[in-house]
Amino acid sequence: MTYRYVTSGTCSRLIEIDIDDNKISDIRFVGGCHGNLQGISALTKGMNIDEVIDRLRGIRCGNKATSCPDQLALALEEIKRQ
Repeated sequence: MTYRYVTSGTCSRLIEIDIDDNKISDIRFVGGCHGNLQGISALTKGMNIDEVIDRLRGIRCGNKATSCPDQLALALEEIKRQ
């Protein structure tokens, strides 16, 4: 299933996440640092969403209160609540 999450406080504006059987099958970020976000997408592919949340939750970007990885974790937490 594909989910869309509108980010807040980051350069990326949107995250599209494909999840199958509680695992990430694909992630696409709209906006942001293209190379870094491709890396995050590749590294998390096939991972259980709980493990991704545990690893990425709370990561900050510079002086910002959040980051693209943190926003991904927040998106996954929202998906779990659905």
